[in-house]
Amino acid sequence: MFLRMVYDEKLAEAAYVIGCQRTGEAIVIDPERDVDRYEQLATANGLRIVATAETHIHADFVSGSRELAERGAMVYVSDEGDADWKYQWLNAKVGGGEYRHRLLKDGDTFMVGNIEFRAVHTPGHTPEHLSFMVTDRGGGADKPMGVATGDFMFVGDVGRPDLLESAAGFEGKADPSAQRLYGTVRKFMEWPDYLQVWPAHGAGSACGKALGAVPTSTVGYEKMFNASVKAARSEGEFVEFILDAQPEPPLYFARMKRDNKLGPKVLGGVPRPAAMGIDALASVDARKVAVIDTRPWASFRASHVPGSLHIPLNNTFNTDAGSLVGEDEPIILIVEPGRVDEAVRDLIRVGLDRIAGWFDVANMGALAAAGGASGTIDERTPEACRVMLETTRPFVLDVRRMSEFREGHIEGATNIAHTRLLSRLSEVPSHRPIMVNCRSGARSARACSLLRRHGHDCTNVAGGFLAWQQAGESSCKGPSCKAPSCKA
Repeated sequence: MFLRMVYDEKLAEAAYVIGCQRTGEAIVIDPERDVDRYEQLATANGLRIVATAETHIHADFVSGSRELAERGAMVYVSDEGDADWKYQWLNAKVGGGEYRHRLLKDGDTFMVGNIEFRAVHTPGHTPEHLSFMVTDRGGGADKPMGVATGDFMFVGDVGRPDLLESAAGFEGKADPSAQRLYGTVRKFMEWPDYLQVWPAHGAGSACGKALGAVPTSTVGYEKMFNASVKAARSEGEFVEFILDAQPEPPLYFARMKRDNKLGPKVLGGVPRPAAMGIDALASVDARKVAVIDTRPWASFRASHVPGSLHIPLNNTFNTDAGSLVGEDEPIILIVEPGRVDEAVRDLIRVGLDRIAGWFDVANMGALAAAGGASGTIDERTPEACRVMLETTRPFVLDVRRMSEFREGHIEGATNIAHTRLLSRLSEVPSHRPIMVNCRSGARSARACSLLRRHGHDCTNVAGGFLAWQQAGESSCKGPSCKAPSCKA
């Protein structure tokens, strides 16, 4: 049996290519949209991808199963859950007809070559969620080696059950989902300890709150040391533990649930946007086109295309872009030539497909020299920001997670996580200057660029709340804060 994890560091997402070396057939479990990576891996190891499977309808990336189905792969997906959790694209092949597919219930099995996959219904993160027990029948095994647990079981955590409510908009679903997840964890306790656990996410994913940085584990190890599993001593204790302090889901999560259910647009390959010249970029209205500037903050703050968004091409690029850019907006990238493909792949993985072109960062100086409009963003030290508070009385916006905000914040601040800000701009006054902070100044810098794009006058707190505290400035102490002006 062949098994390889293909890991996306930015979205902390793991897909698995599993193949039978005797027959040369392989399957991909939980693929991302740019499926050429899996095909190249399979080919390099003498395999061909004949099938794709999904553990559930994903919220944090666009699935690649439809892309593989268009290329002839058999599709294996869940038929558990109610009508709201059924795949609706299986009978909508491009050009007409249906994709080769099979809907799975708990206990169903299928083969890829001599490898057996058994579906196990593991609801809680989502109602239809499946895990796949994998047995190498060709190698003589009659018991599974491991289980692809999707977003049910992680290393050190379990999949959050609140996303149906907090991301997908199904009100009142968090507690019932947590109760269902409790039942699934109790069933997990009956699984044999030797089973390897192959999760769909690692540290940094927003699909849990305490995921470990070790890629895989075993059932026995998670029984002993996974805090969420250990909290399942009673339903009440588990529900309280698992729902406490879950981070705000990025804004684009709701779109991913919708698109993966209805059917992602088929791309047929990774887009190749054209390079743009100085005149072309100078004519762009960044209020109508999302200009994503990937340069460092110092360079962006000093001079940028007015209305452009500061989104560095780092490990949060997908999440930031998915949260700050509207799904139907055309996009222009300001990026290094050698990183265009990386940026494009990152964008299509979160459903941002309308990439109109890219501009070389090395030509930004020439753009300014040619008379291109230039914008700046104000940034001040904590001491200077305190003077602002005493004089101009700005609206204080804290763009950290709510759990961070509750641990301490600038008195009078309103908390809106930067990944939710686009949907809550109406809560930010347009008639007052805005003073923005996060922990270190990075998230607030991105938030400032979004606010400027929408016409707000804003100032970034240099160094964020850490610098504010180090400067000895006063702050509220989290839950004990009684200031009526502080809002979370």
